Amino acid sequence: MNVPRHITIVGGGLAGLSLGIALSRAGVETRLIEAGHYPRHRVCGEFITGLDDATIDMLGIGSAFAGAGSPNNVTFFLHDRAIGRYALPAPARTISRYALDARLAGLFTAAGGQLSTDRRVLMTGRQQGWVQTTGRQRTGASRWMGLKLHARNLATSDELELHLGDRAYVGLSSVEDGWINVCGLFHRRPGLRFEREDALSSCLRASGLGELAKRLEVAEIRPGSRNAVAGFGFDRHLSELEGVQLGDANAMIPPFTGNGMAMAFVGAALAVDPLVAWARGGLSWRDTTFTIHRCLNRAFKRRLACAAGLHPFLVKPVWQRCLGFAACTGLLPVGVIYKLLH
Repeated sequence: MNVPRHITIVGGGLAGLSLGIALSRAGVETRLIEAGHYPRHRVCGEFITGLDDATIDMLGIGSAFAGAGSPNNVTFFLHDRAIGRYALPAPARTISRYALDARLAGLFTAAGGQLSTDRRVLMTGRQQGWVQTTGRQRTGASRWMGLKLHARNLATSDELELHLGDRAYVGLSSVEDGWINVCGLFHRRPGLRFEREDALSSCLRASGLGELAKRLEVAEIRPGSRNAVAGFGFDRHLSELEGVQLGDANAMIPPFTGNGMAMAFVGAALAVDPLVAWARGGLSWRDTTFTIHRCLNRAFKRRLACAAGLHPFLVKPVWQRCLGFAACTGLLPVGVIYKLLH
């Protein structure tokens, strides 16, 4: 007779929490260990594309999206000049991680999951029944830096804005209670010094986005929402490490796609059935990990490769000019690009 096994998830972000909810509702004893606490702000675009209702229903997380925005249009800017407005090819959602993560944590514990916060653990080697969802993989070689804050009474021209600057881009998306998430990716510049309070404005100006910096400086800033992360890279090669890794711990797509949050949820959904089978004794851990990684590769390999190829067009000036020309002349194939990235 097989004895039911339990699952341990390390990392309480979108992938970890949604996986924990689905496993707990399937009757699998699940514990989740999170280094931080809820609610808290995270560096994130807080804009989701490519997430369908079937995945949400399968994970049992629909109530977490109550009140989420559903933008239809996005305006692109190149160095403070609008270069094109486009209808989104598919429905999108906007919601802050401050609200979403806390709601998911509540759903996890309500489903019977065991949640431990403000606790760190080190995963080493092949640990049966352990799933890593610890977020971005840090690398000292990367010079990318992410900055984020929430602003209110911020003048905007559209539901979504994407601003392209010199080795930088910044997204604006409306979240709950009238706040606008302002999140940017910047290439760190030698000699640029700033304080925490003016980090985003300083980087905007250094990247040639002075008008956006002016708009931000007269807006109301949400207390505690300023956040930063550095030393991370974008990996289009899904991890070959042993064990189960989901979300950004597995592979991180460039944020301009708006697909990173969706990939976390989709990856969790793909992992549920194999993990339930292992917990019930119907699958070896080796076969479980192989099955999950095969599913992840099948789902994400093409979009990660395409995103890596398109990313230079958003951050390098010479390619930005090509992108701007295509947008201004109506030659930018938004629908085709969206399909390749989702």
